[in-house]
Amino acid sequence: MTKEMIAGRHEGPQRLTKRLVEAAAPQPRRYMIWDSGLPGFGLRVEPTGRKTFVARYRAGGGRSGTLRQATLGRYGIITPDQARLQARKILGAAADGRDPVDEKKRRRKPRITVSQACDWYLEQAEAGRLLGRKGQPIKGSTLAMDRSRIETHVKPLIGRKAIEDLTVHDIEEMQADIAGGKTAKFESSTPGREGRRKRGGIAAGGNSVAARSLGMARTIFEHARRTGLIPENPAKGARKLADQRRMVRLSLDQIRALGQALRDAAAAGENPTGLAAIRFILLSGFRRQEALALERSWLLEAGGVNFPDTKSGAQVRPLGRSAMEVLRAQPIRGDGRWVFPSDHGDGHFVGVRKVLTRVCKRAGLENVTPHVLRHTFSSVAGDLGFSELTIAGLLGHAGRSATANYVHLDVALVAAADRVSAAIAAALDDNSSRPG
Repeated sequence: MTKEMIAGRHEGPQRLTKRLVEAAAPQPRRYMIWDSGLPGFGLRVEPTGRKTFVARYRAGGGRSGTLRQATLGRYGIITPDQARLQARKILGAAADGRDPVDEKKRRRKPRITVSQACDWYLEQAEAGRLLGRKGQPIKGSTLAMDRSRIETHVKPLIGRKAIEDLTVHDIEEMQADIAGGKTAKFESSTPGREGRRKRGGIAAGGNSVAARSLGMARTIFEHARRTGLIPENPAKGARKLADQRRMVRLSLDQIRALGQALRDAAAAGENPTGLAAIRFILLSGFRRQEALALERSWLLEAGGVNFPDTKSGAQVRPLGRSAMEVLRAQPIRGDGRWVFPSDHGDGHFVGVRKVLTRVCKRAGLENVTPHVLRHTFSSVAGDLGFSELTIAGLLGHAGRSATANYVHLDVALVAAADRVSAAIAAALDDNSSRPG
């Protein structure tokens, strides 16, 4: 109930005409005169003599609806007939279930752009206020990828648009533009050398990057909607492109070719740490960053790695003997923390992609990434007849785990990892062994 309903007198319904409005005299307390022909349309008379037309309704309908009052304008600026026309529109909208007062308030709020929503998301997520998978704070590695996609793709394409103006078509059009390479970044740091891609971030476009960017935008908008920053998620219902990977796995013949290329590259003086990392990823099925950031203190004599944290949380990952041999063969450098130390500085090695590209060029292989090596490991495990549940455990997927406790290292998984890595090592070393 408003103050006007509590304070002041309320005149009975009368038709609000110019004569009646002019005759309404001020009183010590404000009061209302209601129009007899249009329920909810009234005149508010202040002690100062100011007279204002209003329209009152209940949002949501019925007596339980929230009481709203819209100010139409002062008498003298608008006439009773003009006020009545405005009142009819507002009361009609309310009768249709809308809330004109609330809609007007929303229009007055600053319009939030996509760039502002993205910046808000990164700030809140980095502070741990937004939760991701399994109700846990969003990982720093995930935020790094999100930031790259935001700055490289989302902001250049739709960053200036107000979220409330976005449609599903706008979101899908952004995806199509990313897939077509419209936001790919290039630089020319040396005169005469144009078209060299900048280091850092994914800027080459393609279906995979486009689909992931759309999914990320939908997640950002959903966080904003759930916290009340925006009323609706404009990306809800947008369809993602199929991820058309050009290579899924290496065949046994391709593994043999890669093994020969690794030996040739070593003889030619290729980075030994990079070569060892490539071999290890293929023999273990580890994610690129899991392999490169391995610390010696995490290695287990029973055949595994005790990860304090991974994409799927803390866990112990089984390793076959062929994979463990690669780790044990790495020379200790610096403080001995990293299995694959950086050539310069105190960090771990990061250049495996460049080394893999050079090695694959020798082998005549194209589009091979560390993820292809990981997928090859899982495919060989399938060729050997292991179940999906076992393969999920070998890869460290969420929902199936060798638990994050040394005494609970799954012996069966270690045996499975040993068979898979032995089969791949045989092909790499050209021993002509086939899974079986």
